[in-house]
Amino acid sequence: MSDSTVPAAAPPATGPSESDIRRLLTAAFTGTALEWYDYFLYGTAAALVFNKLFFPGLDPTVGTIASFSTFAVGFVARPIGAALFGHIGDRYGRKAALIITVVLMGVTTGCIGLLPSYDTIGVWAPVLLATLRFMQGISVGGEWSGAMLLTLEHTPKEKHGSYSSIPQLGSPVGTLLSSGAFALVGLLPDDAFYSWGWRVPFLAAFGLLVFALYLRLRIEESPVFRAMLADAERDGPPPAPLIEAFRRSWGRMVVAVAAALLGIGGFFLLSTFIISYGTEQLGIDKSVMLNATVIGSVVEIAVLFVAGRVADRIGAWKVCAAGGVISMLVAFPVFRLVDTGQTGLVILGVALGIGAVSIPYAPIGAVITGMFPETFRYSAVAVSYNLAGVAAGFLPLIATWLVDTADGASWSVALLLVLLAAITVAGSYAAGPPLARRTAASPRADA
Repeated sequence: MSDSTVPAAAPPATGPSESDIRRLLTAAFTGTALEWYDYFLYGTAAALVFNKLFFPGLDPTVGTIASFSTFAVGFVARPIGAALFGHIGDRYGRKAALIITVVLMGVTTGCIGLLPSYDTIGVWAPVLLATLRFMQGISVGGEWSGAMLLTLEHTPKEKHGSYSSIPQLGSPVGTLLSSGAFALVGLLPDDAFYSWGWRVPFLAAFGLLVFALYLRLRIEESPVFRAMLADAERDGPPPAPLIEAFRRSWGRMVVAVAAALLGIGGFFLLSTFIISYGTEQLGIDKSVMLNATVIGSVVEIAVLFVAGRVADRIGAWKVCAAGGVISMLVAFPVFRLVDTGQTGLVILGVALGIGAVSIPYAPIGAVITGMFPETFRYSAVAVSYNLAGVAAGFLPLIATWLVDTADGASWSVALLLVLLAAITVAGSYAAGPPLARRTAASPRADA
């Protein structure tokens, strides 16, 4: 494993004030929430709408798999976006990358709401749908890492556990907004919902884009990046950041992928997949499943706050590992609760599952960003996190196939969740004591 010791970035002479930090955190959270709203809309629509409107001639299970395949396309695109925006963020600034990502996401999501269905333009409908999903993935590939770096490169290291959880709040809030929007239009009669109602949440992205862009333009550039610019003026531009990341820290990137896997993949199992499983396999009304994910998102917000603060006290990697262990313990009970089909127990199961996988999600930004030097940090963080996202994007598809293979039984998906959790436990531990020992034994900037 080829790794490099990460020297601590020199703090600016005058650190940001408390009001500056609050403004940054507010802007990072709000912009990230709006971006995830756009992205999560697709997951909900893939479970409820796209299989019927864009793949109408297929068997229901095959149609759902085809719909989730377009969902997965967005995750395949994320490493490409990570490489692109990682380069922009490391060479031209974290702020520049974040402005481009939010514009790309808002325009792409709004255009999905304008797409004709298969009955109108035939095969071009799913082709255009997959293309727009691919562009969503490109955008998200650079979003999370930029927001996380701007947050942590402005704030004191001893608070990185709690501060890293602030951009993460964008995920449950984005889920609340997207699920809430679909819950509202889901109250329409089916004819109205499938003809025009489902489009409304997507079209709202055009309006939200204006607000998100305003927030991004007000963000101050990272002091770490400003110091990098000064060094580049003196010493010349550094080597290509992505190439440097793979050459010097590929081992750390593997660890980062493992540590991040549960927080991303577990969430999509317990949101996107669980909606499809509940409605298609168990016959639960779509409003019950949507409401369950809404309540689960509220639970996630509380868990992120608590887990972030605990990470400040005991260490971010320990919280990630503990979250993996807890997720392993609750995996089977979660699906047993959902399998009852009883509204209260279904909601309890989804909320319990989302709450468990949210524990490692809270401080994962602090774990990953601390593993890489600033000269190629954006590229390394973005690619690592989004490689985990690639695996996560295929999980609803894999879970649907597993359930179909098991004649509708959920035990196979529970085992899949246990496997994800075990990988994250191993990755989190590797990012802790073993990495610290290697760093102490090899105090060099290069490997």
